[in-house]
Amino acid sequence: MSDPRPVSAAPADDDAQYEAGLRPRRLDDYIGQDRVRENLHVSIEAARLRREALDHVLLYGPPGLGKTTLAYVIANELAAPIRTTAGPVIEKPGDLAGILSNLQPREVLFIDEIHRMAPNIEEILYPAMEDFELDIVIGQGPGARSVKVPVERFTLVGATTRAGLLTAPLRSRFGIVHRLDFYTPSDLDEIVRRSARILDLDVEPAATQEIASRSRGTPRIANRLLRRVRDYAQVRADGRVTLEVARAALALLEVDEHGFDEVDRRLLRAIIEKFSGGPVGLNSLSAALSEEPDAIEDIHEPFLIQIGFLERTPRGRVATPRAYEYFGRPMPGRGLF
Repeated sequence: MSDPRPVSAAPADDDAQYEAGLRPRRLDDYIGQDRVRENLHVSIEAARLRREALDHVLLYGPPGLGKTTLAYVIANELAAPIRTTAGPVIEKPGDLAGILSNLQPREVLFIDEIHRMAPNIEEILYPAMEDFELDIVIGQGPGARSVKVPVERFTLVGATTRAGLLTAPLRSRFGIVHRLDFYTPSDLDEIVRRSARILDLDVEPAATQEIASRSRGTPRIANRLLRRVRDYAQVRADGRVTLEVARAALALLEVDEHGFDEVDRRLLRAIIEKFSGGPVGLNSLSAALSEEPDAIEDIHEPFLIQIGFLERTPRGRVATPRAYEYFGRPMPGRGLF
């Protein structure tokens, strides 16, 4: 799901060429997610010592937090090749069976958006993950028979932004399950400084902190904003990114001190103005904004909920007191403060 907004956590068309160069390759270079990193370090080291394939790994959390990066780091730490695909790309059971039957010993198979696999394709995975074999049906009708075909011991790394949509049988087959959380400003500042060094960009510490503070807790957004600020510095300044240059560039992008852009403000205003602060259902909000429900739920909402501007209730979305304060409006039934 591509989104042209600079503060969207979904991958944009021009992200891939930069992300490959900025992506850390070792766990020691991976910034943030300390709990996840420490647990993976132990699991990977144990698998290496036993010379076994690592248990299957499920990584879940909002987009842009480094699930794909971690998959590549895991493969690199295991000194194993990695093969990548995505749930929507696998259209027929035979497609997945072909991939699985060609895996090398201890190879890492990364499936992004694993929650979007069709049920009949998902069933191919069960025996492969559990018993390292494929159940192949030969023939049709009364003469059909099932043949078990062994596959090499491999590690499946699945990534999803919607862990709740995973079926229980699939989820239960992952031995290692980790949630990635939004990053702290200090971790994002370190990520921005590291990326600036790789891009050979002269940037003030205060400027990296400013970019980090507006990056919505998401490394992908931090790196994208850094590239946009770099463009501004080269065109409107002398190429050096000072605090003033960073603020001017971010103002041009309409990214405020919270990391909100016009889409976020429009979403919050719609709940406050059109639906009296909520609760409002997802479909009604989608119609009011002319946005897809999935885009609202996966891309727009998570950060607004995380920082306390929006709440999900059983009856729908509700604007919080912080949202009213942001727009300088009193909440219904109470004063501004």
